[in-house]
Amino acid sequence: MLDGLRLALTTFTVLPVRAGRIDRRAAVVAMSLAPLVGALLGLALTGVHELLPSGLLSAAITVAAGVLLTRGLHLDGLADTVDALGSYRSGDAALEIMKKPDIGPFGVAAITLTLLLQTAAVARVGPWAIAAAWATGRLGVTLACRRGIPAARPGGLGALVASTVPTPLVAALTAAVAAGAIAAVPGRPWAGPATVAGVVVVVLLLLRHAVRRFGGVTGDVLGATTELATTLALVALALS
Repeated sequence: MLDGLRLALTTFTVLPVRAGRIDRRAAVVAMSLAPLVGALLGLALTGVHELLPSGLLSAAITVAAGVLLTRGLHLDGLADTVDALGSYRSGDAALEIMKKPDIGPFGVAAITLTLLLQTAAVARVGPWAIAAAWATGRLGVTLACRRGIPAARPGGLGALVASTVPTPLVAALTAAVAAGAIAAVPGRPWAGPATVAGVVVVVLLLLRHAVRRFGGVTGDVLGATTELATTLALVALALS
Protein backbone atom coordinates (compact mmCIF):
# COMPACT_ATOMS: atom_id res chain seq x y z
CA MET A 1 0.00 0.00 0.00
CA LEU A 2 2.78 2.43 0.92
CA ASP A 3 4.71 1.64 -2.24
CA GLY A 4 1.57 2.26 -4.29
CA LEU A 5 0.98 5.60 -2.57
CA ARG A 6 4.56 6.64 -3.30
CA LEU A 7 4.17 5.61 -6.93
CA ALA A 8 0.95 7.61 -7.22
CA LEU A 9 2.55 10.74 -5.77
CA THR A 10 5.67 10.50 -7.91
CA THR A 11 3.62 9.80 -11.05
CA PHE A 12 0.94 12.45 -10.65
CA THR A 13 2.69 15.21 -8.70
CA VAL A 14 6.01 16.98 -8.38
CA LEU A 15 6.32 16.10 -4.69
CA PRO A 16 9.85 14.88 -3.84
CA VAL A 17 8.72 11.53 -2.46
CA ARG A 18 11.28 8.75 -2.25
CA ALA A 19 10.30 5.96 -4.61
CA GLY A 20 9.50 2.58 -3.13
CA ARG A 21 9.06 -0.76 -4.83
CA ILE A 22 7.79 -0.33 -8.39
CA ASP A 23 5.93 -3.38 -9.66
CA ARG A 24 2.47 -4.45 -10.77
CA ARG A 25 1.17 -4.75 -7.20
CA ALA A 26 2.20 -1.19 -6.44
CA ALA A 27 0.71 -0.10 -9.77
CA VAL A 28 -2.74 -1.40 -8.78
CA VAL A 29 -2.71 0.80 -5.69
CA ALA A 30 -1.23 3.81 -7.48
CA MET A 31 -3.71 3.81 -10.35
CA SER A 32 -6.57 3.27 -7.91
CA LEU A 33 -5.43 6.25 -5.84
CA ALA A 34 -5.19 8.50 -8.90
CA PRO A 35 -8.62 10.19 -8.36
CA LEU A 36 -7.73 10.90 -4.72
CA VAL A 37 -4.42 12.46 -5.73
CA GLY A 38 -6.32 14.47 -8.35
CA ALA A 39 -8.77 15.70 -5.71
CA LEU A 40 -5.88 16.80 -3.49
CA LEU A 41 -4.29 18.62 -6.41
CA GLY A 42 -7.62 20.26 -7.13
CA LEU A 43 -7.95 21.41 -3.52
CA ALA A 44 -4.45 22.89 -3.62
CA LEU A 45 -5.31 24.75 -6.83
CA THR A 46 -8.58 25.89 -5.28
CA GLY A 47 -6.55 27.44 -2.48
CA VAL A 48 -4.36 29.24 -5.01
CA HIS A 49 -7.40 30.50 -6.90
CA GLU A 50 -9.21 31.71 -3.79
CA LEU A 51 -6.18 33.67 -2.57
CA LEU A 52 -6.13 35.75 -5.76
CA PRO A 53 -8.58 38.37 -6.99
CA SER A 54 -11.19 36.80 -9.24
CA GLY A 55 -10.67 37.15 -12.95
CA LEU A 56 -8.91 35.73 -15.96
CA LEU A 57 -5.43 36.37 -14.58
CA SER A 58 -6.25 34.43 -11.42
CA ALA A 59 -7.51 31.55 -13.53
CA ALA A 60 -4.36 31.57 -15.65
CA ILE A 61 -2.15 31.49 -12.55
CA THR A 62 -4.20 28.60 -11.17
CA VAL A 63 -3.82 26.58 -14.36
CA ALA A 64 -0.11 27.39 -14.48
CA ALA A 65 0.22 26.17 -10.88
CA GLY A 66 -1.44 22.92 -11.95
CA VAL A 67 1.14 22.48 -14.70
CA LEU A 68 3.98 23.11 -12.26
CA LEU A 69 2.58 20.67 -9.69
CA THR A 70 2.57 17.90 -12.31
CA ARG A 71 5.76 18.89 -14.17
CA GLY A 72 3.69 19.31 -17.32
CA LEU A 73 3.97 15.56 -17.77
CA HIS A 74 0.37 15.05 -18.85
CA LEU A 75 0.56 17.87 -21.40
CA ASP A 76 3.57 16.18 -22.96
CA GLY A 77 1.58 12.95 -23.23
CA LEU A 78 -1.32 14.84 -24.76
CA ALA A 79 0.92 16.38 -27.43
CA ASP A 80 2.56 13.07 -28.33
CA THR A 81 -0.76 11.24 -28.51
CA VAL A 82 -2.43 13.89 -30.68
CA ASP A 83 0.59 13.98 -33.01
CA ALA A 84 0.37 10.20 -33.42
CA LEU A 85 -3.39 10.27 -34.01
CA GLY A 86 -3.03 13.16 -36.45
CA SER A 87 -0.54 11.20 -38.52
CA TYR A 88 -3.27 8.68 -39.47
CA ARG A 89 -0.74 5.91 -38.87
CA SER A 90 -1.33 2.83 -36.77
CA GLY A 91 0.62 0.28 -34.78
CA ASP A 92 4.39 0.60 -34.56
CA ALA A 93 4.48 3.56 -36.98
CA ALA A 94 2.22 5.58 -34.69
CA LEU A 95 4.14 4.52 -31.59
CA GLU A 96 7.36 5.68 -33.21
CA ILE A 97 5.89 9.15 -33.66
CA MET A 98 4.94 9.21 -29.99
CA LYS A 99 8.53 8.41 -28.99
CA LYS A 100 10.02 11.37 -30.87
CA PRO A 101 11.27 14.15 -28.57
CA ASP A 102 9.90 16.98 -30.71
CA ILE A 103 6.29 18.19 -30.85
CA GLY A 104 4.42 18.54 -34.12
CA PRO A 105 1.74 21.08 -35.09
CA PHE A 106 -1.08 18.88 -33.83
CA GLY A 107 0.60 18.62 -30.43
CA VAL A 108 1.24 22.35 -30.18
CA ALA A 109 -2.38 23.10 -31.05
CA ALA A 110 -3.63 20.54 -28.53
CA ILE A 111 -1.58 22.02 -25.66
CA THR A 112 -2.52 25.59 -26.56
CA LEU A 113 -6.24 24.89 -26.82
CA THR A 114 -6.24 22.80 -23.66
CA LEU A 115 -4.62 25.54 -21.57
CA LEU A 116 -6.91 28.20 -23.06
CA LEU A 117 -10.04 26.16 -22.35
CA GLN A 118 -8.93 25.31 -18.82
CA THR A 119 -8.14 28.95 -18.04
CA ALA A 120 -11.44 30.23 -19.43
CA ALA A 121 -13.37 27.56 -17.52
CA VAL A 122 -11.54 28.08 -14.20
CA ALA A 123 -12.44 31.79 -14.44
CA ARG A 124 -16.13 30.84 -14.37
CA VAL A 125 -16.43 27.93 -11.95
CA GLY A 126 -16.60 27.79 -8.19
CA PRO A 127 -13.96 26.32 -5.85
CA TRP A 128 -15.47 22.84 -5.56
CA ALA A 129 -15.67 22.52 -9.33
CA ILE A 130 -11.89 22.84 -9.60
CA ALA A 131 -11.36 19.96 -7.16
CA ALA A 132 -14.03 17.89 -8.93
CA ALA A 133 -12.47 18.50 -12.35
CA TRP A 134 -8.97 17.49 -11.28
CA ALA A 135 -10.32 14.37 -9.57
CA THR A 136 -12.25 13.50 -12.73
CA GLY A 137 -9.11 14.00 -14.80
CA ARG A 138 -7.19 11.44 -12.76
CA LEU A 139 -10.18 9.11 -12.81
CA GLY A 140 -9.43 8.93 -16.52
CA VAL A 141 -6.14 7.23 -15.69
CA THR A 142 -7.93 4.68 -13.54
CA LEU A 143 -10.31 3.95 -16.42
CA ALA A 144 -7.36 3.54 -18.79
CA CYS A 145 -5.75 1.02 -16.44
CA ARG A 146 -8.77 -1.18 -15.91
CA ARG A 147 -8.58 -4.90 -16.60
CA GLY A 148 -8.92 -5.79 -20.26
CA ILE A 149 -7.10 -2.81 -21.77
CA PRO A 150 -3.65 -3.97 -22.96
CA ALA A 151 -0.38 -2.09 -23.13
CA ALA A 152 0.75 -0.93 -26.56
CA ARG A 153 4.41 -1.70 -25.82
CA PRO A 154 6.13 -4.41 -23.78
CA GLY A 155 8.00 -1.78 -21.73
CA GLY A 156 7.48 1.64 -20.21
CA LEU A 157 4.86 3.05 -17.86
CA GLY A 158 2.00 1.71 -19.94
CA ALA A 159 3.21 -1.85 -19.62
CA LEU A 160 3.62 -1.44 -15.86
CA VAL A 161 0.13 -0.13 -15.15
CA ALA A 162 -2.02 -1.43 -18.01
CA SER A 163 -4.86 -3.79 -17.09
CA THR A 164 -4.12 -3.58 -13.34
CA VAL A 165 -7.30 -2.14 -11.80
CA PRO A 166 -10.27 -4.52 -11.42
CA THR A 167 -13.44 -3.33 -13.14
CA PRO A 168 -15.60 -3.40 -9.95
CA LEU A 169 -13.06 -1.12 -8.27
CA VAL A 170 -13.15 1.21 -11.28
CA ALA A 171 -16.93 1.38 -10.99
CA ALA A 172 -16.72 2.12 -7.25
CA LEU A 173 -14.16 4.89 -7.78
CA THR A 174 -16.28 6.40 -10.56
CA ALA A 175 -19.28 6.47 -8.23
CA ALA A 176 -17.15 8.09 -5.50
CA VAL A 177 -15.90 10.83 -7.83
CA ALA A 178 -19.45 11.44 -9.08
CA ALA A 179 -20.71 11.72 -5.50
CA GLY A 180 -17.91 14.13 -4.66
CA ALA A 181 -18.92 16.31 -7.60
CA ILE A 182 -22.42 16.95 -6.23
CA ALA A 183 -21.27 20.25 -4.69
CA ALA A 184 -19.43 21.37 -7.84
CA VAL A 185 -22.33 23.50 -9.12
CA PRO A 186 -24.27 25.25 -6.32
CA GLY A 187 -27.99 24.82 -6.69
CA ARG A 188 -27.62 22.05 -9.29
CA PRO A 189 -26.61 18.88 -7.47
CA TRP A 190 -27.14 16.78 -10.59
CA ALA A 191 -24.72 18.78 -12.76
CA GLY A 192 -21.52 17.46 -11.19
CA PRO A 193 -22.39 13.74 -11.35
CA ALA A 194 -23.76 14.19 -14.87
CA THR A 195 -20.49 15.81 -15.90
CA VAL A 196 -18.48 12.92 -14.48
CA ALA A 197 -20.68 10.42 -16.31
CA GLY A 198 -20.31 12.28 -19.60
CA VAL A 199 -16.54 12.51 -19.24
CA VAL A 200 -16.34 8.77 -18.52
CA VAL A 201 -18.16 8.03 -21.78
CA VAL A 202 -15.78 10.22 -23.79
CA VAL A 203 -12.72 8.69 -22.10
CA LEU A 204 -13.95 5.18 -22.88
CA LEU A 205 -14.35 6.16 -26.53
CA LEU A 206 -10.83 7.60 -26.59
CA LEU A 207 -9.41 4.44 -25.04
CA ARG A 208 -11.24 2.28 -27.56
CA HIS A 209 -9.73 4.36 -30.36
CA ALA A 210 -6.26 4.16 -28.77
CA VAL A 211 -6.46 0.37 -28.61
CA ARG A 212 -7.51 0.25 -32.25
CA ARG A 213 -4.79 2.64 -33.45
CA PHE A 214 -1.90 1.83 -31.10
CA GLY A 215 -2.72 -1.66 -29.89
CA GLY A 216 -3.21 -0.49 -26.31
CA VAL A 217 -2.28 2.28 -23.89
CA THR A 218 1.04 3.96 -23.24
CA GLY A 219 2.22 6.51 -20.70
CA ASP A 220 1.46 9.20 -23.28
CA VAL A 221 -2.10 7.94 -23.67
CA LEU A 222 -2.53 8.14 -19.90
CA GLY A 223 -1.37 11.76 -19.98
CA ALA A 224 -3.71 12.59 -22.85
CA THR A 225 -6.59 10.95 -21.03
CA THR A 226 -5.89 13.01 -17.92
CA GLU A 227 -5.81 16.34 -19.75
CA LEU A 228 -8.86 15.52 -21.87
CA ALA A 229 -10.92 14.46 -18.87
CA THR A 230 -9.87 17.47 -16.78
CA THR A 231 -10.62 19.93 -19.58
CA LEU A 232 -13.98 18.39 -20.46
CA ALA A 233 -15.01 18.40 -16.80
CA LEU A 234 -14.03 22.05 -16.35
CA VAL A 235 -15.82 23.17 -19.51
CA ALA A 236 -18.98 21.21 -18.71
CA LEU A 237 -19.09 22.54 -15.14
CA ALA A 238 -18.48 26.09 -16.37
CA LEU A 239 -21.42 25.80 -18.76
CA SER A 240 -23.73 24.21 -16.17
